[in-house]
Amino acid sequence: MNAENYRYERKNIQSGILHIGVGNFHRAHQAFYTDQLLQNDDQSEWGICGVCLLPSDENIVRNLRAQNLDYSLTVCGRDGQDQIYQIGAIHELLWAVEEPGAVLAKIADSAIKIITLTITEGGYNLDKATKNFILEDEKIKHDLENPGHPQTVFGFIAQGLRQRRAAGSGSITILSCDNLEHNGNTAKNAFTAFIKAQDKELAVWVNDHVTFPNSMVDRITPSTSPEDVQRLNKKSGIADAAPVYCEDFIQWVIEDNFIAGRPAWERVGVEFTADVTAFENMKLSLLNASHTLLSYPSFLKGYRKVDQAMQDEDIVKYVRDFMNIDITPHVPAPENTNLEEYKQTLIARFANHSVSDQVSRLCFDGVSKFPVYIMPNLIKMLAKGQDPIRVAFLLAAYRHYLKYQKDDEEQSYQIAEPWLTAADKKCIASDAPVDFLDLSAFKSTDLKTAAYFVELYLQLVREIKDKGVKSVLQTIVA
Repeated sequence: MNAENYRYERKNIQSGILHIGVGNFHRAHQAFYTDQLLQNDDQSEWGICGVCLLPSDENIVRNLRAQNLDYSLTVCGRDGQDQIYQIGAIHELLWAVEEPGAVLAKIADSAIKIITLTITEGGYNLDKATKNFILEDEKIKHDLENPGHPQTVFGFIAQGLRQRRAAGSGSITILSCDNLEHNGNTAKNAFTAFIKAQDKELAVWVNDHVTFPNSMVDRITPSTSPEDVQRLNKKSGIADAAPVYCEDFIQWVIEDNFIAGRPAWERVGVEFTADVTAFENMKLSLLNASHTLLSYPSFLKGYRKVDQAMQDEDIVKYVRDFMNIDITPHVPAPENTNLEEYKQTLIARFANHSVSDQVSRLCFDGVSKFPVYIMPNLIKMLAKGQDPIRVAFLLAAYRHYLKYQKDDEEQSYQIAEPWLTAADKKCIASDAPVDFLDLSAFKSTDLKTAAYFVELYLQLVREIKDKGVKSVLQTIVA
C-alpha cells in the first residue's frame, strides 16, 4: 500500500503554531488537519513547532529527529480499507530537557501566533472539587520561585510570555486540545492563576494579549506498541520509528477567538463556531463517558482490546442503555446533528476492528476522567431521581480494579493512575467500600448523601467480589 505524501515544500514552511505534548493524538488530529492545510500555498506560515517537556519524551524526540520529523499515519476505515499518509506538518521539534532556552525563545518569537496543548485532563493541575489551581504542588512552587528555570508547562509558558512581552512580539492564542469541558476556560483558569501568583504585571499583560478559545476534539487514537510499529511498517512499506494509527472519524470544533490570527482550518473540515458547548457536551457525555463506562468492566472481564469487548452483547447493551437512558435526557443535540445517528456511529467506532484500541488506555488515569466525563451527568441523574445502577456498577468496578488488581480470570495487572493523592490511596486501601466514595475524583458532590446510590453501590461491590464482573453485568443488562 502506498502512502499519500504531503504536497508542499518543507523548506517553504514557517512555524506559526507551537504545540506542547507531541503524542499520538496530536499527530493524528491537529497535525493531520494542519498537514492537509499546508498544501495551500497561502497557509505556509502555519507549520508546527513541536515541544516536548518531559524526560520520558526522549524516545519520540530521538525517533522523529532521526527521520526529519516525518512520520506515517494509518487511518483505519470501518470498512476495512486503510489510508496511509506521510505527515510533514511538524516543522521543528524542541525538547525542553536539553534546550529549555530554545523553548522559551520560541514562545517569545513573533512568528508564533498560537500555542496548542495536549497535556491530558490531569495536566491542568486543578483541584477536582473546587477547580482551583493547586499552588502547593512542589514543582509549581519551584517554578513560582525560579521563573528563569521552569520545570512545568505553566512555568515555561509564563516565562516565554514574559520574554514575548519584553520583545514586543505581540498577542498570542493558547488553544487547549484536551478532552475537558470548556477546555479553553480550564486552560485560562490554570495559566492565569499561576501567572497571577508569580507576576501580577505579567497577568495584566496576559489579560489584554492572550485569548483561550474553547474547542472540542475527537479521533480515537490508540497508543502504539512495538508490535504495532512492525505491523504498520509492513503494511505501509515505510521504515518509520514513530508511526501512528487512528480511526477514520475525525472532528474539531473551535470557538473562533484568535487574537493574533489563525490558520484557515475550515478549508480542511474544521468547524468554527461562537459557542462549542453543545458539541463538547455531546462528545464528553456520550463518547468519553461511554469509554470510561466500558473500560473497567471490560478489563475485569478479561478483554484487552476495545473492539473485542464490543463483540460482547452484554457490554454493548450496557453502553447503549447508558447512552439512551442515562445520558440522552441531558444532551441537547448541536445544530445539524442527529443524536441517534451520532450514538449509532459511536458503537460502530468502538467496534472498529482495524483500530483495535487498548482497554488499558481507556482505564488510564481514571481519577482525572471521572470528574470530567461521569460526575456532571451523575449529579443530574441523582437530582432527577433516575435509576443510577449502571453508574453505581461502574464505580464498584473501578474500586475493584484499583484495589485488587486481578481480573475475573485471576490475571494480575498494573494500574496507571499518575494523579492519585495520598488520601485517594487510603480510600482505595480501606476495607470499608463506602470510603471509596471519598475519592478525589468524586468530590464534586457528596455521594454518601445519596442513600439509594450508596445502597446500590455497596450491593454491587459485594456481588463483584463474590461472583465476578461477568455475572453481575449479566444481571444489570437483563
